[in-house]
Amino acid sequence: MKILKPAKAGTLESSDIYITVYPNDGEGINIKLESIVMKQFGSQIKKVITETLGELDVENVDVVAVDKGALDCTIKARVEAAVRRSSL
Repeated sequence: MKILKPAKAGTLESSDIYITVYPNDGEGINIKLESIVMKQFGSQIKKVITETLGELDVENVDVVAVDKGALDCTIKARVEAAVRRSSL
């Protein structure tokens, strides 16, 4: 799936994550993460984002994620929603 325009999903409420995706020109997957649990779960959050993008066949995207303690299933849902919105 190709990222055609910037799109976002999620909220800044507790136990959620705010995902914004931007198109990039062949630079791969770049993730900028801000999280209240960065030290404990930062690598797991990035892993879930990367795996979800892989499942959606997204190869070139800039992702900005602001996490407020979201579970993996929430992270996956927000990434998928943002990617689908960006490809319309």
